[in-house]
Amino acid sequence: MPWSEQGGPRNQNNNPWGQPGGPWGQGSGGTPPDLEELLRRSQEGLKQVLPSGFGGRGLAILVLVTLLAWLLSGLYAVGPNEIGLNLIFGKYRGKTQAGLNYNLPAPIGSVIKLAVTDRNVTDVGFREDAAPIEGRRRGPQSPRLGPDAPEESLMLTGDENIADVKFRVIWQIDPAKPEDYAFSVANPQTTVKAVAESAMREIVGQTQIQKILTADRKLIEPASQALMQKVLEEYHAGVLVLQVLLLSVDPPQQVIAAFRDVTAAQQDLQRLRNEADAYANRVVPEARGAAAQILQQAEAYREQIVAEAQGQASRFDQIYAQYKNAPAITRERLYIETMERVLGGAEKVILDDPAKGGSSVAPFMPLPSFAPFKGGHQ
Repeated sequence: MPWSEQGGPRNQNNNPWGQPGGPWGQGSGGTPPDLEELLRRSQEGLKQVLPSGFGGRGLAILVLVTLLAWLLSGLYAVGPNEIGLNLIFGKYRGKTQAGLNYNLPAPIGSVIKLAVTDRNVTDVGFREDAAPIEGRRRGPQSPRLGPDAPEESLMLTGDENIADVKFRVIWQIDPAKPEDYAFSVANPQTTVKAVAESAMREIVGQTQIQKILTADRKLIEPASQALMQKVLEEYHAGVLVLQVLLLSVDPPQQVIAAFRDVTAAQQDLQRLRNEADAYANRVVPEARGAAAQILQQAEAYREQIVAEAQGQASRFDQIYAQYKNAPAITRERLYIETMERVLGGAEKVILDDPAKGGSSVAPFMPLPSFAPFKGGHQ
């Protein structure tokens, strides 16, 4: 043989396989056994395993039992938070709800189970720190920001500034369309992240940086959520966007101090405006009350003066009517009453009429110094 002629290695039995009797067993002489001999030996071994009298009918029963066991292996359970997708030869055939369900077993059928009620979290602009916060449980709305991802977080605003935006997207598989999630996109989680970043860049690109840092911050979250949902529906991704959380919106690190000063000044301006409004709300009602009081006093004074004038006019009319009846008496009475009002409270010197034989100065005792009258005569 060529092997021996070339001086190849051999054992004591001249076996090139290094085993007694060759690879085919003892006494084979290095040649493969007959195929009919192998089949005969297999049948004899099967007869020894099976009970006596097990013929063609028993073999058929065995085949039926095996087939039944294979069919029963298609039973599967779907969890309360899952939906099952039935596949036949790799083609989608329908979905099943929670509970015990059936599909043809492998290799004909298969089942994909999707947790449709579980909340999934996608972070953009950072990587969440794996270390827990001491004394507090960390959830989707209270993450601990880890290393930054500036290639994701740096975005151009509408006024050509740069904003460092870090946000979180909370989403789940659409229970109404889980087949879209399983078959329409190759990598749903990567797709969600790409759509989230694209939608946020579009919203931020339409907004000025001062509004992003202050007033419009709460408006960006629902706007980006609606845009994300619209794009994912166009992709038939089978994803429901539940919430978008803006975790931090800051200028770049190089100018963050200046932007914080501007924000502080704007906050001071708003505070002063609020204080001025509060002062105006306090002073204006007081001024209006004082004005109303002055108007009421003026109205009362006008009514008083008009009433007095009307009373004097009525009195004058009455006196004039009496004057027409007795002019001399009325004239004298008016003179006396006038002198009474004019001289009632004044110091008086009484002079006698020298034409009537009297002295120039009449003696007068100052009675008011002893017993002052409360009336008009002294």
